[in-house]
Amino acid sequence: MAEPVIVVSGLPRSGTSLAMRMLEAAGIEILRDDVRAPDADNPHGYYEYDPVRATKRDASWVDQAAGKAVKVIHAFLGDLPGHHRYRVIAMERPIAQVLASQRAMLARRGADEAADDAALERALRRDRTRALREAERNPRFEVLRVDYPALVADPAPHAAAIAAFVGRPEAAATMARVVEPALHRQHG
Repeated sequence: MAEPVIVVSGLPRSGTSLAMRMLEAAGIEILRDDVRAPDADNPHGYYEYDPVRATKRDASWVDQAAGKAVKVIHAFLGDLPGHHRYRVIAMERPIAQVLASQRAMLARRGADEAADDAALERALRRDRTRALREAERNPRFEVLRVDYPALVADPAPHAAAIAAFVGRPEAAATMARVVEPALHRQHG
């Protein structure tokens, strides 16, 4: 059987781009297209691969993803085809921090968002919980949950866990050096 696809997942603004940078530092090939350019919110880039958005209609890109890393937001995990194996690095960040980060990003872009934070927080928590529960129950998925604030506060043990999970334990120190605590700006 082919190598598993390494998937970095989570809510938007939950540290998924950082996790992708860590995997890149470990020498893992990254699926990305840089359609979305680096900016003040993600100065190292978003590490996105546009075909992921259409996985429900066309999952052919997954056939070339074995042994590589790709970012797949939590809502699309269920769209990944069943004839592959996946190692999912699930980035978890408190919902209040996710919302604060999203608000700051939208404000920098001049967008005005009036949202019911309590309702949005409940919906995001429910959706994230459901997506991860389904992934953890699927025998094709192995899931490693990573606490984003803890990773930023103390990168070494979390980098070691991620490195071991993806089969690159020798790269743990290199991966830990990628973490830039100054970029963890929104604390809820």
